[in-house]
Amino acid sequence: MTTLPASPISPSSSSRRQLLLAVLASSVLSACGRSTPKAQALPSDATVLALGDSLTQGVGAQAQEAWPHVLAQRTGWEVVNGGVSGDTSAQALERLPDLLEEHRPALVVISIGGNDFLRQMSADAAQANIRRMCQLARDSGAQVLLVAVPQASLLAAGTGTLNDHPLYETLAQELQLPLLEGAWAQVLSQPALRSDQVHANAAGYAQFTEQLLDFVRQHGWWT
Repeated sequence: MTTLPASPISPSSSSRRQLLLAVLASSVLSACGRSTPKAQALPSDATVLALGDSLTQGVGAQAQEAWPHVLAQRTGWEVVNGGVSGDTSAQALERLPDLLEEHRPALVVISIGGNDFLRQMSADAAQANIRRMCQLARDSGAQVLLVAVPQASLLAAGTGTLNDHPLYETLAQELQLPLLEGAWAQVLSQPALRSDQVHANAAGYAQFTEQLLDFVRQHGWWT
């Protein structure tokens, strides 16, 4: 993703809390409207694969501040950071079989697509690629958590008007997958949580991780 200067405007703490609560409530209500298989709790030493692009790699912060690293610290899971900056959905799909074979994860968290949208690549192709990732992960015996990515453009990021791309909701319904909605859109809509217009900073990755932790707790993967 292209690095651009961050906006100097910063929202208040109370506004951030209100927005976070609204996003979490929306995610819970949407999940209740889908039929998803009951999650199986992960053991404390489980291996989790985080598959994504620069937002998973942690561009914009230190390596130990990337969300896979923070997730591992909080849960005790072995979280493999499978984020590669600049990756499209096609490139992540190409990498996935080797990652599944090497690590044998119990859970795969898929958060990919932003580079497809920024480069104005085919949304249908991205949807097909992400569908295939979910199927491969399931076929390997892993559970799958899909993370929605904003329908991003540099203009939308700069004005704080990001919304999830609808393909994630479509795939979650089709494949009966748990879907974390609004987390990246909420973080990347706030200048105080970004290192530039399309990447989070340490505070942004921390907030994303908190939303992810709440989600995996609600779905029974972690207690």
